[in-house]
Amino acid sequence: MSYWKQRTISRRVSCTGVGLHSGAPARLVLAPAPPDTGIRFVRADLGVEIPARADAVVDTTLSTTLGAGDARVATVEHVLAALTGLGVDNCRVEVDGPEVPILDGSAAPFVYLVQEAGIALQPVGKRFLVVSQAVEVKDGDRSVRLEPARELSLRFVADFSHPLITEQVFGFTFSDRSFAREVAPARTFCLLKDVEAMRARGLARGGSLENAIVVDEFSILNPGGLRFPDEFARHKVLDALGDLTLAGMPLIGALSARKSGHAMNQALVRKLLETPAAHRVIRVSGEKELEPLQIRLPALALPGTP
Repeated sequence: MSYWKQRTISRRVSCTGVGLHSGAPARLVLAPAPPDTGIRFVRADLGVEIPARADAVVDTTLSTTLGAGDARVATVEHVLAALTGLGVDNCRVEVDGPEVPILDGSAAPFVYLVQEAGIALQPVGKRFLVVSQAVEVKDGDRSVRLEPARELSLRFVADFSHPLITEQVFGFTFSDRSFAREVAPARTFCLLKDVEAMRARGLARGGSLENAIVVDEFSILNPGGLRFPDEFARHKVLDALGDLTLAGMPLIGALSARKSGHAMNQALVRKLLETPAAHRVIRVSGEKELEPLQIRLPALALPGTP
């Protein structure tokens, strides 16, 4: 079925919007990339290229920011989740400003962009980072853990001590179709009481009811309400998938998280990469290799199929 082949996009596609935190206008371009390139961000206005890897993370305050020298690209997690969610291994993400546009606050517009561009198979086998020993990061009642498994799965417990966001749980076993349908449309969110504090810190300058769920003490302020009853937990799974992408290649393992955020997700990725016994890197070059490896490749639609 060619699930084992690396993938890029077939042609350049673009979108424009504003940054959630900076409020700055930005144009984003997705472009094809050669095999084994990985995902790389390019500050088109500065001519600086930044690999989507954990060692390039420079900030995790309410989003994940990558940097190289003085160049920064903030809020990378949604576009990373979309690329990983559709099985894209290699892609150039060109941005002409300091932050990826937030669009509607979910990964769905980026999924649409990738689908508009089309997927191209490449004549090289995929590489996977297989979790071989459990790793965990804890902070009080907050935790995030990766364990060995035959395939990628993610489960998140969201609890913000709020009547609408208490012990909300969502989990799924990865496939591109389930990601696009069940995870990608889930939007970022915030509590109304936190908005002014964020803006005082120079954050959320581009935020609105058009690109984020806003919750007051008892209700959802967005006129259309929620897209899913558990949209908060689904969005945290989306964020986690984007953050896990910074391991540098697709993961095979089971993620379980409780009240985690970008900082803890990145601490987990670093711990995994820094613990040789906890992971192994494999390259799959054919279907017959899979059974001895005791893993299942992610279910990915072939190019040209709906």
